Amino acid sequence: MPVNIPDRMPAIELLKKENIFVIDETSASHQDIRPLRLLILNLMPLKVTTETDLLRLLSNTPLQLEIDFMKIKGHTSKNTPIEHMLDFYKDSDTIFKKNYDGMIITGAPVEQLPFEDVTYWNEMKQIMDWAEHHVYSTLFICWGAQAALHHFHGIPKYPLNKKMFGVFKHTHINGDLPIFRGFDDEFYVPHSRHTEIREEDILKVPELKILSTSKEAGVNMLIGNKGRQLFITGHTEYSRYTLDSEYKRDVEKNLPIEIPENYYRDNNPENEPLMRWRSTANLLFANWLNYYVYQETPYNLEEIH
Repeated sequence: MPVNIPDRMPAIELLKKENIFVIDETSASHQDIRPLRLLILNLMPLKVTTETDLLRLLSNTPLQLEIDFMKIKGHTSKNTPIEHMLDFYKDSDTIFKKNYDGMIITGAPVEQLPFEDVTYWNEMKQIMDWAEHHVYSTLFICWGAQAALHHFHGIPKYPLNKKMFGVFKHTHINGDLPIFRGFDDEFYVPHSRHTEIREEDILKVPELKILSTSKEAGVNMLIGNKGRQLFITGHTEYSRYTLDSEYKRDVEKNLPIEIPENYYRDNNPENEPLMRWRSTANLLFANWLNYYVYQETPYNLEEIH
């Protein structure tokens, strides 16, 4: 089934070229189906890239999704045209009037700042508090996961000696959980971050359960609020070339950056990146939508609390 997204959104044409089934609002309005209502708070600087990466994965299920994109009310994106933001993004004045089956909060390029020093931290807290009672299941990614763990449970983040950058092997704690349906015993996830959360802090919070870890990258996935909150420290949504773009960007800026681990063939940046996480990403998003959203959320969204 298709993802239903606004007419004229750039991701429509990009995904159609990949034979991904998307449908615009005009076509979807003629179908008599109760789609899942999904909200994406996109905090990443390259909005269109993140939109496309997420929609590519969300389209890979039999479920029809109606997707809204949310922006921070008091923040102006420096890397995305204002016309794009006005056309496709809504702020809290509109969003807070609705309820949603599911929500995704992305990472953000602010992880090296203390949470309280992020200019939109107060609005972030308002959004997360609102989501707890107006969204059935929320998926937090990278800085979004760190922010939610700090806000709801007081879990700190710690600076790393060097950037966690590459594609790392992970294992799950309990392969019988629905989120891991179809997963192999070992699976790969991209990471790109300067900070980490630590297992010893998580274990002090009984409501949180660690689901997967990596010897190199540490804690990767946690679950909380009886399955209604899923926290992921990595970036399964990344496309093949996202780490490549980040690496070459930092090289051009003469920033301290190492070649992403386990990424390029023969560890040579001149070679094609090796795609190791596509099946993991598709399974993760499909399982989340199916088992944690579709099969659990009430038909009447007004019943969410």
